[in-house]
Amino acid sequence: MNGSASGKAAIVTGAGTGIGRAVARALAAAGARVMLNGRRAEPLHAVRAEIEAAGGIAQVHQGDVSSQTEALALVEATKAQFGRVDVLVNNAGKSYDTLILRMKWDALEDALAVNLKSVFYLSSAAGKVMLAQKSGAIVNISSVVALTGNAGQSAYVAAKAAVLGLTKSLAQEFGSRGIRVNAIAPGFIQTEMTSVLPEATQASYMARIPLGRFGTADEVAHVALFLSSDEAAYITGQTFAVDGGLTMR
Repeated sequence: MNGSASGKAAIVTGAGTGIGRAVARALAAAGARVMLNGRRAEPLHAVRAEIEAAGGIAQVHQGDVSSQTEALALVEATKAQFGRVDVLVNNAGKSYDTLILRMKWDALEDALAVNLKSVFYLSSAAGKVMLAQKSGAIVNISSVVALTGNAGQSAYVAAKAAVLGLTKSLAQEFGSRGIRVNAIAPGFIQTEMTSVLPEATQASYMARIPLGRFGTADEVAHVALFLSSDEAAYITGQTFAVDGGLTMR
């Protein structure tokens, strides 16, 4: 898969590290102007510097998109800066690992806000801009655990599974106006978050992956770029598992 994003204005949340960083770099390399969002300014400015050093265009808008106000401000800032919003990549996320019998309900609210409510808020705000344009692409980053479940991650799994249902509903709501909505379910991807897992845990995942290796953030970014591009013009409401074949079993 490949694609061109030449001239498009894109928002990438959680853009400072991992998959978000890779997606932002891929979009910029393909010609998009990218608004980088995240909670921490320092990594966002580092990604911006990387993009600009490679000849791309990027701006930073720091904020917590689990807040409806800040999500709306991000979309407004992007439209003000670039004149339009063509691509929204909902990548902001936060894992929450605990058994349900030990769950703290305040933490549950946070997990749902970051992983699910942010997608509602941003899709609504960006969707209004895209509806006026009669074009746009939304790519929601879910997780392979949304397809399989995972013990000890019920809150995270529930939020990420809800993102897949939301993707289908938005695809139906927005499709008549030329707006496509798809999701990606990454498997075990080598990022800062997964690198700290115990070797035994990593080995247990590896044994279940038919391709026999972990994925890279760039491999997820390639799919996000394709879904953001006009080459995916007849694809909507779909979930793409980027997992080395893990969910075949």
